Amino acid sequence: MNQGPTAAGRKAVRHGAVLAVTCLALATVVSAMASLNVAIPDIARETHASQTQLSWIIDAYSLVFAALLLLAATLGDRFGRRKALLGGLALFAGASAAATFSDDPAVLIALRAVLGVGAAFVMPATLSTITSTFPREQRTRAVSVWAAVAGASAVLGLLASGAVLEVWSWRSVFWLNVVMAVVAFVGTFVFVPESAEPAKQRVDAVGAALTVVGLGILVYSVIEAPEHGWGSVRTLAGIALGLVVLAGFVAWELRTAHPLLDPRLFRHRPFAAGTLSITLQFFAFFGFIFVVMQYLQLVRGDSALIAAVSVLPMSAAMIPAARLAPKLAARVGVRRPWIVGLIAVGAGLAVLAELDAGSSYWLILTGLVPLGAGMGLAMTPATAAITDALPSRLQNVGSAVNDLARELGGALGIAVLGSALNAGYRDALDVEGLAEPVAEAARSSLAAANVVGTKTGNTALIDQARDAFASGLHLALLTGAGAAVIAAVCVALLLRRPNRSAGPARESTLSAVGEN
Repeated sequence: MNQGPTAAGRKAVRHGAVLAVTCLALATVVSAMASLNVAIPDIARETHASQTQLSWIIDAYSLVFAALLLLAATLGDRFGRRKALLGGLALFAGASAAATFSDDPAVLIALRAVLGVGAAFVMPATLSTITSTFPREQRTRAVSVWAAVAGASAVLGLLASGAVLEVWSWRSVFWLNVVMAVVAFVGTFVFVPESAEPAKQRVDAVGAALTVVGLGILVYSVIEAPEHGWGSVRTLAGIALGLVVLAGFVAWELRTAHPLLDPRLFRHRPFAAGTLSITLQFFAFFGFIFVVMQYLQLVRGDSALIAAVSVLPMSAAMIPAARLAPKLAARVGVRRPWIVGLIAVGAGLAVLAELDAGSSYWLILTGLVPLGAGMGLAMTPATAAITDALPSRLQNVGSAVNDLARELGGALGIAVLGSALNAGYRDALDVEGLAEPVAEAARSSLAAANVVGTKTGNTALIDQARDAFASGLHLALLTGAGAAVIAAVCVALLLRRPNRSAGPARESTLSAVGEN
């Protein structure tokens, strides 16, 4: 029987169909974070986007997604999750369709930001729909399927995009978005019941505004830093202002009666460790995907599909490691495999940082395996630490924090590692003796340098630009490795002993949050 109990006047819920539709909607928005990375070289060649603009085309989506996630989750819970799904999917499909007709980098950046708005409403509504419509005995299995789809969608997005790029232009990636979103929209309209929280909680508009402004200023300053200099007044002032606004967000959340996210939850050390770990893991992971897809296609000369297939060993190592993590935690405790996983992520990225224009695939494979295994080992205990730290009445908060940590880490990782790549590339590229238009084009991105070098017959410029890109790649991936090691140290310190001191304080804090 696939139909659950129904209230008077309501249609029976087909739980299998609801799970399939919500997982398709989830895959649509999660895959969009990674899928466009495969098309970056084609976008650069056709739109003449600079390296900074390429960073924005990718990161506008993740940034808006992360900044609006908590607000969108609150609105969906209050006004209806089905409405949030339908509205988010419609906006996502519309913006994706519009992007297929654009060849202006600025327009693409704006449309990717609109896609992020739609995704922010879709992702939390998918999990909330499952937890609110499935009976308790089916809920755990359904959530495990949801989690598997969330984890696999990024890699599947890379593969699907690589396949369609073999026969069509970068616009095919956006058409893929349209098809998936339309199918999910129809499925939601037909199968998904409406659900909302009975208590109409006030919306924290001030907290939402502070989040958007603070993150926007911070990420903008980081992405634009290579253009103006990391030590420039503009860059440092922008980063400082962003941090001040985010500090204001924390202060506001501590005093408001209905916070988007109560900062007092982070007094519980496993919760804080899980959130920090997820943030820094996906900081390294999505930043790595952004830079390595360009390396594989622009430096090694791989096709889009070959580039996507080349990173599959990472997933092959990640899946069994994720399955092994709970068994290891039961045997030796959660702390050891968690820390080992984070160190493995750092080691894998450090190996990959040694790539240059002449590196063999074996070096890539040597880095991908520990990176994937480390992600699998660390991701499971980190997610469990977030959800297990909270009572059942606050599981929606735990889910939202886990999603926020993932998306925020990805947005910052793309910004920081992309900026480090750009800075390293510009510093290492010697354009002395070139005409100013040629020099400026070469400095803007490796894709532009390849085009200019091919048109002018200047193969030396192409070779030098590839070496400069490898220099930027080295700096970017070492930055990601450093983030993973910092996460390992923080987890080791936060979990160094039982959280005894937080006992009564934790219970009172969680009670206060639950009442709010």
